Amino acid sequence: MELTQRLEKISVGYGERLGFDRDPDWFLLKLQEEVGELTQAYLQHTGRARAKGATQDDIRSTFHQEFADVLCQLLLFAHQHDVDLSQEIERKWLVYEA
Repeated sequence: MELTQRLEKISVGYGERLGFDRDPDWFLLKLQEEVGELTQAYLQHTGRARAKGATQDDIRSTFHQEFADVLCQLLLFAHQHDVDLSQEIERKWLVYEA
């Protein structure tokens, strides 16, 4: 099963469990939330925010996990809007390969 399909199934279940519609706005808002959490984790990781009782290992682990949250939400947002990310990466980035 493709990664995005697996994420979609998990996301549908999340919405059902919490009782909300995953409307088009939700995908963008959730992505923004996750970018904010990555930013907070980065600030803690670089010593520019309070550790809030977390150990350095916990902070590092959270920082790394937030990358996954951002990527997964981005994949879901792209899927919601029928964006072929592989194709767009080819068109936008990989055309500059030497």
